[in-house]
Amino acid sequence: MTTMIIETLDDTGRLTAYRADPAGEPRAAIVVIQEIFGINEGIRRKCDALAEAGYLAIAPDLFWRLQPNIELDPDVPDQLQQAFGLMGRFDQDTGIRDIEATICAAREAVGGGKVGAVGYCLGGRLAYMTAARTDVDASVGYYPVGIPDLLGEAPAIARPLMLHIAGADHFVTPDQQAKMHEGLDAHPRVKLHDYPGVDHGFATEIGARRSPAAAELADGRTTDFFAANLA
Repeated sequence: MTTMIIETLDDTGRLTAYRADPAGEPRAAIVVIQEIFGINEGIRRKCDALAEAGYLAIAPDLFWRLQPNIELDPDVPDQLQQAFGLMGRFDQDTGIRDIEATICAAREAVGGGKVGAVGYCLGGRLAYMTAARTDVDASVGYYPVGIPDLLGEAPAIARPLMLHIAGADHFVTPDQQAKMHEGLDAHPRVKLHDYPGVDHGFATEIGARRSPAAAELADGRTTDFFAANLA
């Protein structure tokens, strides 16, 4: 597991990323898009698990312009509030360009092969935006926030996208979930999965938010999704 340096697309700076390589030749690459807590242990574990499954996994530090290399714990109240503050200052459009730069670097690292993306929370929203705005080959978003505000971008989604929706998500209310289904269920490239009774963050690797049964179901679907679309 190493640190990777990625050049921005406009050559205005460089960001770091956590990189996990598989034991052998990678089957494809997957960009792991952080929550609001930075590239913390949970995100690194996501990368490590993908590497064990045969993928090159790269998690870019999207908060590098605000506070590089930050790692926060959502179970610590002061750190949770700090994370909300960073999210409020984060420019998502610029973040997508950094994700696009990471996709380019990942594609080069696998010799022009396929690249997927998976994101959590804010990263789930960014995974949706990545599907609409980049040439990523397949994307997955876990408990994405604010998707109803982005439904106008749905026609631009040309490659497969899967979204995992927490049924009791206190950040994504039932009316917002209904709008997601209304706007996306008929889309030929988009698949939504609902997880009744579980809250935001149910698939985190560590901490109080994890719901093991729902996490294992969602992760199994993600595994199958990437196996089918990044082959």
